[in-house]
Amino acid sequence: MAETLALPLPLRTPAPPPRLTTSNPITIIHRQPHTPSSSIPRLFSPTSLLSTSRPTPTSSSRKPRLGRPLDPSRGGGGDGGGQPWHLPPSLSLPARRALLELLADPDHASPRELLAAVPAPDLGALINALASRGHPSAALTAVVQAARDVHGERALHHPRVLPAAVRALSRAGRLSEASALLGAAPEPDAGAYTALVSAFSRAGRFRDAVAVFRRMVGGGVRPALVTYNVVLHVYSKMAVPWKEVVALVDSMRKDGVAMDRYTYNTLISCCRRRGLYMEAAQVFGEMKAAGFDPDKVTFNSLLDVYGKARRHDEAIGVLKEMENAGCPPSVVTYNSLISAYVKDGLLEEAVKLKQEMELQGIKPDVVTYTTLISGFDRVGKIDAAVGTYTEMVRNGCNPNLCTYNALIKMHGVRRKFTEMMAVFDDLSDSGYVPDVVTWNTLLAVFGQNGLDSEVSGVFKEMKKAGYVPERDTYVSLISSYSRCGLFDQAMEIYKRMMEAGIYPDISTYNAVLSALARGGRWEQAEKLFAEMEDRDCKPDEFSYSSLLHAYANAKNLDKLKALSEEIYSERIEPHNWLVKTLVLVNSKVNNLSEAEKAFQELKSRRCSLDINVLNAMVSIYGKNRMVKKVEQLLSLMKETSINLSAATYNSLMHMYSRLGDCEKCENVLTEIKSSGMRPDRYSYNTVIYAYGRKGQIKEASRLFSEMKCSGVKPDIVTYNIFIKSYVANSMFVEAIDLIRYMVVQGCKPNERTYNSILQGYCRHGRIAEAKSFISNLPQLYPGISKQEKHGLLELLAKHNA
Repeated sequence: MAETLALPLPLRTPAPPPRLTTSNPITIIHRQPHTPSSSIPRLFSPTSLLSTSRPTPTSSSRKPRLGRPLDPSRGGGGDGGGQPWHLPPSLSLPARRALLELLADPDHASPRELLAAVPAPDLGALINALASRGHPSAALTAVVQAARDVHGERALHHPRVLPAAVRALSRAGRLSEASALLGAAPEPDAGAYTALVSAFSRAGRFRDAVAVFRRMVGGGVRPALVTYNVVLHVYSKMAVPWKEVVALVDSMRKDGVAMDRYTYNTLISCCRRRGLYMEAAQVFGEMKAAGFDPDKVTFNSLLDVYGKARRHDEAIGVLKEMENAGCPPSVVTYNSLISAYVKDGLLEEAVKLKQEMELQGIKPDVVTYTTLISGFDRVGKIDAAVGTYTEMVRNGCNPNLCTYNALIKMHGVRRKFTEMMAVFDDLSDSGYVPDVVTWNTLLAVFGQNGLDSEVSGVFKEMKKAGYVPERDTYVSLISSYSRCGLFDQAMEIYKRMMEAGIYPDISTYNAVLSALARGGRWEQAEKLFAEMEDRDCKPDEFSYSSLLHAYANAKNLDKLKALSEEIYSERIEPHNWLVKTLVLVNSKVNNLSEAEKAFQELKSRRCSLDINVLNAMVSIYGKNRMVKKVEQLLSLMKETSINLSAATYNSLMHMYSRLGDCEKCENVLTEIKSSGMRPDRYSYNTVIYAYGRKGQIKEASRLFSEMKCSGVKPDIVTYNIFIKSYVANSMFVEAIDLIRYMVVQGCKPNERTYNSILQGYCRHGRIAEAKSFISNLPQLYPGISKQEKHGLLELLAKHNA
């Protein structure tokens, strides 16, 4: 696995050309695959994913950019060069002639001859004028090169030329040349530095943007308002600690640079990722006190912060204030609210908001539909998700890359890999290229299903596609490896992320906490909580959810109860997600009364009962053989249009197995296959165990053969079930032959394997045969150690006693 941890070098491919469009509506839900969904997922290869036979499209932006397009002080890439074009009146006659000729013929054969008569000080205005008219990047770069050849390198260092040259090179994707040009200039000014900071920001190279800013400040160059705004925008993308954002604002004030509306909007945006609603409210108040009227961007950003923090009442209050201020809500406004409700499991309220916006004449867009599709998928309402997608296409709203990513996740988490890859192919056929979210979704899907080789394959293809791992990729890798049980690799990824200088944000910490929780490492999880406090990163409901899982997996019931009480007493905000987690963890430790208490709390909150919560209750009722309770839950799932998942079926099989009803147990297995899902190892083991307990070895063997034919590899649990069944029927020869077979298949016997046979011999008083079995074990399994043999002899002595 060492090669899978090798992170790519910090290189980024140039931005692809504009996305191709298609006039035909895209339908991918109803696409009929050529192979069944139970087939094993294909491995990724350059020929399948990165085919050069297609034109190179681009992905769409996930959210509209903040600020007005022509605001000269805007962040997110604005550097003062976005003004409407007109022929600069101050240009000399030779410069005007050169400009007009280059505009008429962008691929001019000899730009050097045109620039020979242009005075050096006019070069900056000429380059800016060409850029504002959408001059092709290659042609613009040729003009910069011609200017360097004719007038010399020093001409590009002129204060009026340097920013324009940096922008031109950056726009052509030649950021290293732009950086070198700035580095060679003897006294670059704020405009030149700002141009490069903006260029790195536009390219998503946020760490490089911050490095240039620090070089600028270290060189004694005073940043302008636009510089600070760009860096604040970068900070919002990097999710740096709030105290560092405050420090930058303090520097801005010390420099005597007054904040504008865009500054305040960006500061509110900086609060979004960490859900810092109190800080956002303070900035909002200071903005109004400074005489700036909030605009739509302000209100929508503040709504987004409250949504991320699950502060629904405050969000509705902002909506009312927005209307009172003469700022009618837009589709962006409603999308923020819908997203907040969906993330908190309040799907009914989210659907009502969609209906409300339609009544106001606001047409839902692709973001609205995609958010609802993801929400329905999360709670297990697949039919509703498909129906929403169908409505979206019927209303003439074409899917975007986010929609495809949501559909990939929807199929992937249900192990419908053929459908998932069909969506992936349609994504490319529709003129998109996979973005970092696509790759991260694939990493998460394969990781969730324990397919570590596929995780490695996706990561390799991601690197081949030229993507540099940023925070979200590291988070996906941490989650994927931990889901595969590879905790050390997950922690190594976290270490490498820190070494790369990437700030861990709340999503990073939650991924690490989740990895620790799966291993029951609650002490390390508690230490990470302390580190979060030190880094000014407030734990959220997902953080506490992981801590609950860590306690449950470690069977630390005292810690689990103590944290539960803090949630119920509201010392920790009892978000719906946390109450859902209490259902899950108490089901895991078979604490029926506490699971029911949390379940009733959810119902009293009118929270949508998602598939995970209902599965947890089916599981705990099944473990306690409460068949009527299980049937009531199944009826509720049917009434609320929640599709049964693999976990639901497995819990049902486990219940029927414990009840000794082999027929019903296998009927559930048949239902899994008819639903289009692929039964996993647990499914087969459960039915085999049911038949084995009843002594129906022939039926168990039939399912064993089916299991292997379907591509599901038997594990030690499978073999131990058979061995125990053979021994129970005094079939010791068959049991020993099966040990020999499992060793050949690469499955190592464990203590339970040997103990089943020893207990069987002792139960029948066949002590001599038991001793002979232990003596012959090195021939049966050459890998057994002397220490293991000695332990078995001690075990035999205990049985004999």
